[in-house]
Amino acid sequence: MPSYLHVDVFAPQAYAGNSLPVFLDSADLNADQMLAITRELRHFEAIFLQAGPDARTYRARVFDMFEELPFAGHPIIGAAAALHETVDRGEDQQWTFDLQDKSVTVATRRTGSGYFGLLDQGPAQFLGEVPACDEIAAAFDLTLADLDHNLPLAVVSTGLRYLIVPVRPQVLPRAKIRTDITGLLAARGAQFAVLFDGAAHEIRHWNNDGIIEDIATGSAAGTIGAYCLRYCGARSGKAFTLNQGRFAGRPSELVVEPHGTPDNVLSVKVGGGVAIVGHGSVVTPSPV
Repeated sequence: MPSYLHVDVFAPQAYAGNSLPVFLDSADLNADQMLAITRELRHFEAIFLQAGPDARTYRARVFDMFEELPFAGHPIIGAAAALHETVDRGEDQQWTFDLQDKSVTVATRRTGSGYFGLLDQGPAQFLGEVPACDEIAAAFDLTLADLDHNLPLAVVSTGLRYLIVPVRPQVLPRAKIRTDITGLLAARGAQFAVLFDGAAHEIRHWNNDGIIEDIATGSAAGTIGAYCLRYCGARSGKAFTLNQGRFAGRPSELVVEPHGTPDNVLSVKVGGGVAIVGHGSVVTPSPV
């Protein structure tokens, strides 16, 4: 029976932040079985690990309830903390995770309430600015006047392609997605979208159908870090706190630290607290 640790990521203590099941040994599971388990547990995402060539390297596969993802932030940080929980030596550890298209590193340290993990998402890609228009605003049940016209809409990736939509102060509480925005995003070269209130350093992100709002999105936070370095005057190596999750009843804090120059973002580090909540096991789904 596959076993897992249940952790909360970007959380100051248990029962906050973004929950996650971490399967520490998934060598006997195929992709269909991993997806079935993820759908059964109904966390926003689940991560499945397989030991690599050394004690600090793992192959990682991340699933949401629809598909396998090439990258995600909070599952990787949560997995690093779960691994740290299993070792007895050292207050500080470093882990490498091999994903579909790249490898990333996470530094973890013990804290009074669990762990702190800092994920290096690597360099950012700026894939183009997008004209503000009524169609994009309406996709979030907003008007063109609700967008922050001092900042551009832009597609940015540190592993997943996000359309960053800057909004004016006090607009985030009114936003919602009424119909699936996948096609709208694909037409602009993006996979997902994130609303960004630069004055409050707060974001909102949903599944593209708008049914589920994410609590704390590490991959989106990485793109926001790069965006702030290029457009918002953020300083290389200077961390700032990004807020998310209060509209879903789980306020979360993400530490974001961009590195490089506005024209060349060399890396973005995203981190936060991780609390251990519990553990369990599931019956292996029948192979497909």
